[in-house]
Amino acid sequence: MIEAEWWDYDDEAEFAEAVAGDVAFIIESALDARGQALVAFPGGSTPAPVFALLAKKPLKWKNVTIIPGDDRLVPVTDKLSNVAMIGKAFLPLGARVLPIAPAETKDYRMAGKAADARLADLHWPPDLVWLGVGDDGHTASIFPGPDLDEALNAPKARRAIGVMPDPLPADAPVPRVTLTRAAILSARAIMIALKGKEKRAVLEKAIKDGPLSSVPVGRVLADAEQPIDIHWCA
Repeated sequence: MIEAEWWDYDDEAEFAEAVAGDVAFIIESALDARGQALVAFPGGSTPAPVFALLAKKPLKWKNVTIIPGDDRLVPVTDKLSNVAMIGKAFLPLGARVLPIAPAETKDYRMAGKAADARLADLHWPPDLVWLGVGDDGHTASIFPGPDLDEALNAPKARRAIGVMPDPLPADAPVPRVTLTRAAILSARAIMIALKGKEKRAVLEKAIKDGPLSSVPVGRVLADAEQPIDIHWCA
């Protein structure tokens, strides 16, 4: 059974402050314990105000490595690039922000292999994987489509794959690279931050259904051994 604790907030400002505080605590704990921290952050609109608050925290950012939990196969100059958004917030602080997607490729499967090779060089496991949830129940870039089974059932040693969502999301109709389920579940801590009643309903049902869930996030979380903190506001 998925062990999840929900944290509800009355407004977006309170939500952003709480998520930033939670992430900062995890990073600081990792720095205290090991002298370094590795975290995976999401893209999209929800994290942006959290990043702004988190960047103000007095952490030893030079000892923090940040990767996107997934990314779109676009140039880093493209507004759809997750690593570009993360880098804009944290590179000026001295954090190490690493892209997982190759700079240019039209072969998403090869991009996934390249991402996996890049992640193999990092000190694993991550201290935190911070996830979002889509209206369709995807998380990271584990989408419905022809690559769903591979993303869910890749060997534990496989940290990233390339995926082609089907259907392609209208707001970002491009292939992606993503952490696998095994890579996500290897994290010392997993956190989900989401907004909106519709997404909450999707996630609540996914958690209830667990391994029988019809959406990716339920299948991803079904085997989680660590408790999941879920931050939500309407």
